[in-house]
Amino acid sequence: MLHRSSPRPLLPVTALLLVALVGCSSSAPSSPSPEPSVDTHGEIAGAAELAEPAVGLTSIDGEGRVSHLDLLEETTADLGAVRTPAALHSDGRYLFAADASGVSIVDSGVWTWDHVDHFHYYRAEPKLLGDVRGGGVATVATSTSSTTGGTGVFFPDSGEAVLLDTEALSKGAVVESFRLRVTPGPGLVAPAGSFAAIAAADEVTLHAADGAAMGDPVACTEPAGTITTRVGAVIGCRDGALLISVEDDKPVVERIPYPEGTSAPRATAFAHREGRPTVAAVAGGAGAWLLDTRARSWTLLPTPEPVVQVTAVDDKDANVLALTADGRVLVLDGETGAERAASVPLVGASLAAGQPVSLIADQQRAYLNGPTEGRMWEIDFADGARVAREFAPERTPLFVAETGR
Repeated sequence: MLHRSSPRPLLPVTALLLVALVGCSSSAPSSPSPEPSVDTHGEIAGAAELAEPAVGLTSIDGEGRVSHLDLLEETTADLGAVRTPAALHSDGRYLFAADASGVSIVDSGVWTWDHVDHFHYYRAEPKLLGDVRGGGVATVATSTSSTTGGTGVFFPDSGEAVLLDTEALSKGAVVESFRLRVTPGPGLVAPAGSFAAIAAADEVTLHAADGAAMGDPVACTEPAGTITTRVGAVIGCRDGALLISVEDDKPVVERIPYPEGTSAPRATAFAHREGRPTVAAVAGGAGAWLLDTRARSWTLLPTPEPVVQVTAVDDKDANVLALTADGRVLVLDGETGAERAASVPLVGASLAAGQPVSLIADQQRAYLNGPTEGRMWEIDFADGARVAREFAPERTPLFVAETGR
């Protein structure tokens, strides 16, 4: 059963959109759709185009059962089951649930296509797409598009670097563009346009979509953490980050070192509002790192107290959201680090138990899951970190992702 404390206002439409006449019901054909034409604005045949994003929270419980909570209708749908995941990654449409033997892929059926100055919103039939096998809990990296480009999967135990065809995923098929064997251990595959960067064994190599190597390796000591912004793909290294962008249909690698003289712990995991250029990472007990990929610069942001998670909203107010060890959500000034607001403790029990808690930010709201508490929350960070809605799903939200945006 779902409980809420107050209704969520409908989001404004950012552009005038035409509603697709094909597949305007809630279901879409189960067979793969034909290839879209050039510049289809993210449309896939059989999907309904919507006037606003079909935002939802897609979650997986401790037995691998997948549920989707529609945040506009406040209804819940059962999407099936996958193997119990040890980690989860999402690009806002797909869920990549990883365990020690592979990655299960769930298509939530809702997505947004970013046309830079406006957006298109779609709904299709949700489905379980299948598995990608490999050794060890995989690191997954996505691009900013759920209908084009690639998705990177790296298996640490077997040293297998896989690039999935994201356009094929959008048609319901799991297709590997390449699968290469490199040195086992920590690593990742970061997609950038039609290319991909493989980070492993203290170096980064560039590859075409068919796996062919391009150029010389670039040093990256102890690679950890990756995220894609409007500017390009970020790969964290011990001395800073690499930014892989595409210029004139060619991949370009730039190094963004940490500021000279800094002693703060490095960034190892990045988070941000989808598509924005600025990303955030925990800097140990020193606060938070902000990486502006447009300016190619790092800022060490002091926080009022040590935080365990941080994400950059990157809005006009420069809001940064952080999660404290006792489960409070802080709203911080991204220029000074000063606290603007704080919620009451929400997920302290989950954090104390070592449960996976995710703090997710979009333009208007933040979302938080508490597996131990058996709750999910919608937080209005612009209104004093107020809990706008509280949900009590029937299934424990062990892992959760915001989908449709």
